[in-house]
Amino acid sequence: MTTETGITVSPRELRKSIREGGLVRPTSGMAPGFVQTNLAILPEKVAFDFLLFCQRNPKPCPLIEVLEPGQIEARATAPKSDIRTDVSMYRVYESGELVDELPDLSEIWRDDYVSFLLGCSFSFESALLNNGIKLPHFEQGTNVSMYVTNIPTIPAGEFSGPMVVSMRAIPQEKVVRAVQVTSRFPSVHGSPVHVGDPEAIGIKDVSKPDFGDPTKFNPGDVPVFWACGVTPQSVAMSSKPSIMVTHSPGHMFITDMRDEDYSII
Repeated sequence: MTTETGITVSPRELRKSIREGGLVRPTSGMAPGFVQTNLAILPEKVAFDFLLFCQRNPKPCPLIEVLEPGQIEARATAPKSDIRTDVSMYRVYESGELVDELPDLSEIWRDDYVSFLLGCSFSFESALLNNGIKLPHFEQGTNVSMYVTNIPTIPAGEFSGPMVVSMRAIPQEKVVRAVQVTSRFPSVHGSPVHVGDPEAIGIKDVSKPDFGDPTKFNPGDVPVFWACGVTPQSVAMSSKPSIMVTHSPGHMFITDMRDEDYSII
């Protein structure tokens, strides 16, 4: 991220700002070139089932790092981080119901919590921009649009539910290039799961996202849909685990890893 004064801010500095409450907004566009992740936190007793769910559903839930029970530092991807404070907004689900949204988990943290960091499509947006593909939500300063679909995930243990997708309005002549560019990043959702007609994947009104903000389409734009790491929140609402903590949509965990660390040629 570059400030108005032109000073580049590192991922560690961004996490510090988030931890201190000075940065509370969606993280799209922050720390370009660095991997951002989704977050899901579950009690240890159901963590293996969720790990299996992620392995069976690598498009919406690509694993980047799994923290040990009670561990708060993402040692492999973000040394000196604190998973309880370094996301600007969290959601708490109890038995499938959203019961709270918090800027800090310190007061509700438990020693049996296992944290899962999942790849995020924000990580390939820099590559899209570098290939001349404009992203309307960047220009509008809004969150990306996300939708619950009719695409089923593969169940594991008590976890199941529909896939969530993120949508970007891509100029028709750039769609093939967008597919090519994002295919290089399988660890952060990779290529799209659908291009074109939203109703074909159960989205009745593309102007009314289930998460995030509406996207303004320019003439000739085509809706392109990628698997989304908000899927665990859909799974929480469907499977109703006793408790699941997640990031709020668009408020990601920023790592020290480079996007290119997870790309393929």
